[in-house]
Amino acid sequence: MIDPAETRRERHTPESLRRHLDELGIASQWHEHDPVFTVEEAKDLRGRIAGGHCKNLFLANKKKRMWLLVCDEDAAVDLKSLGEALGAGRLSFGSADRLRRVLGVEPGAVTPFALANDVAHDVTPVLDAAMLRHEVLNYHPLDNARTVSIARDDLLRFIEACGHEPIILELPSQPLD
Repeated sequence: MIDPAETRRERHTPESLRRHLDELGIASQWHEHDPVFTVEEAKDLRGRIAGGHCKNLFLANKKKRMWLLVCDEDAAVDLKSLGEALGAGRLSFGSADRLRRVLGVEPGAVTPFALANDVAHDVTPVLDAAMLRHEVLNYHPLDNARTVSIARDDLLRFIEACGHEPIILELPSQPLD
């Protein structure tokens, strides 16, 4: 679980993330824009930023296990089915406090790049297989006033370089009402 000493260590910033990507040999394109807090707001950027656009959900269960779901922005996410698929039981959104403490980002800036801040490896990344069909993917670089475009294979390499092993799955379909 979370080591209190880890919550006090220096966190990555967008600038240190850029250096980290460079050190890993990961090519990236950085795009500055007004802050966006929701997928709907981010959709205004389409046409200016090519590639697959994504949403990221910080999830937890009652046993305090945590997951970072990284999926296509239009994916319908059924938390009950996802929890069953992961063997996690009932999933809910992790608190803003826990998000800040574990991944070092604010709500609205959740991103797979925040896994670099999870040195205790408390968060399990879950990647949507449909999202990974895009060759280029877009995520916030720890703040929501920029977007970074990287290749799909580089996303996987970044996650592994952070010491995380992602779960890749076809998201369970949302049940029909």
